[in-house]
Amino acid sequence: MIAASACLLGYYCRYDGRTSPNPELVKWAAKEQVLPFCPEQLGGLSTPRPPSHLEEGDGFDVLNNRARVIDSDGQDITEAFLKGAFTALGMIKEQDIRICFMKDRSPS
Repeated sequence: MIAASACLLGYYCRYDGRTSPNPELVKWAAKEQVLPFCPEQLGGLSTPRPPSHLEEGDGFDVLNNRARVIDSDGQDITEAFLKGAFTALGMIKEQDIRICFMKDRSPS
């Protein structure tokens, strides 16, 4: 089994309510068992949602409480991102998944 960001598989869960399917991954998913997940939704954020950005650092800094995730409305949504990330990680570990595809450069 593999895991993949749900938006890459065609689920409408991006910050803008759209999807961004990766044709190769969708084709692979048709033959393999796939665990789709959206960390933002797992963290309790809605779809659609305001775009967000990291403030004062990177993802490692967020984990070490030295940076925050702020949405375009100025709301601090760091805790939702952390909850979603750790929930997704737990699901991946529970299924003993070794391959995971995630969307990069997402504004959410």
